[in-house]
Amino acid sequence: MEMIPLLLFLVAFLVLLAGYPVAITLGGIAVIFAGVGIWTGTFNPSDLGFVPGRLFGVVTNQTLIAVPLFVFMGVLLEKTKIAENLLTNLADLLGHFRGGLAITVVLVGMLMAASTGIVGATVVTMGMMSLPIMLQRGYQPSLATGTIAATGTLGQIIPPSIALVLLGDVLSNAYQQAQLNMGIFAPKSVSVGDLFAGSLIPGLLLVVLYLLYLILRAVFSPASMPERPHTKAIMLGATFRALLPPLLLIIAVLGSIIAGYATPTEAAGVGAMGALVLALAYQRLTLNTLRDTCAATMSTTAMVFFILIGASIFSLVFRGFGGDEVVQSAFNALPGGQWGALAIVMLVIFLLGFILDFIEITFVVVPIVGPALMAMGIDPIWLGVLIAVNLQTSFLTPPFGFALFYLRGVAPTSVATTEIYAGVVPFIALQLLLLIMLLVWPALATWLPQTIYG
Repeated sequence: MEMIPLLLFLVAFLVLLAGYPVAITLGGIAVIFAGVGIWTGTFNPSDLGFVPGRLFGVVTNQTLIAVPLFVFMGVLLEKTKIAENLLTNLADLLGHFRGGLAITVVLVGMLMAASTGIVGATVVTMGMMSLPIMLQRGYQPSLATGTIAATGTLGQIIPPSIALVLLGDVLSNAYQQAQLNMGIFAPKSVSVGDLFAGSLIPGLLLVVLYLLYLILRAVFSPASMPERPHTKAIMLGATFRALLPPLLLIIAVLGSIIAGYATPTEAAGVGAMGALVLALAYQRLTLNTLRDTCAATMSTTAMVFFILIGASIFSLVFRGFGGDEVVQSAFNALPGGQWGALAIVMLVIFLLGFILDFIEITFVVVPIVGPALMAMGIDPIWLGVLIAVNLQTSFLTPPFGFALFYLRGVAPTSVATTEIYAGVVPFIALQLLLLIMLLVWPALATWLPQTIYG
């Protein structure tokens, strides 16, 4: 009986490796196992009666309304070339300094990551916009590709991103489940705003580490990033006008959430409307652009909710077979207590990041291991930030990192795959350094939400 939950997880994992759609795999495998369990008397058929309530809870979840709104905001900023305008103007301002273009890529990528939160979209967009310019200006291919790939993964940790919205909602449910398992029938909750606040300092710290690395690289390896002579006068007024509106939009969205003036859903609505206003102000909003933006938003949102529905059925059947007790018992039996359990979970999530997107890992793995870890005393916000940084590192690690595949798809053939791999190694080291800092000083993730929300 104890092996059935593990077998369920293993079969779903193997079917995913075979290339079947994630949502159908999770829901289908769970229903098959439930049917066999009912036939053999190992599964209570009344547990399936909770499925309609769960699905209704998914589609009426107020927090998840932020998903299509944030996606709309990010896609519109991309398709109206506002993000590209940011890159161009910042490059004119900083590009004549040694390493200035690479610094520009990190700063613009940080803003794009905050607005989209989807690794593939940010890496592809930054690769198409900035890689040709960097190569044309004599940047070492490994440095250029490494900077772009690393910057593209910032969407995992920089709020307000889709990844943090989804992870925050799942962690909230897992935290309440952990307290109910411990006999606490008036459970506390954590919110997406808590996770945004918790990830803000680590996210900005990682950006600072990236920038310090590039500055040191410019000092000690100047040949990898040549200086660019002044070719035209810098128009500070035009640069300021291009930078200020998108910056104000990001600050307004994130600031309203952290300050408690708006929920993530309300702030996402402000962000979507603000992106529309910016597109109109820049005279770049056409009917075709709006149609393409809405289609991309609908496609991404449908994919997210379809996976969430399949994952909800999967986790219900997993718990019906006693999977949460099995996981809790396994963690309690590990040497090292909560640290040993946390190390195993981080390793598993890191390896799964090679083959699964953050959405699948968030919806499938976190609901299974989250309650058990939090029942052992691990802070939910700290756990969420650790998972986000861990996945970010996984998506960047050769040879299977998703970010590398996305960048390889848009990079010219003159750039060798080995150069892309070599370029990301220093940034992986910086991400591991951040992970170690979070493990040593959990207050990096917990201090701000405790200060703001108590």
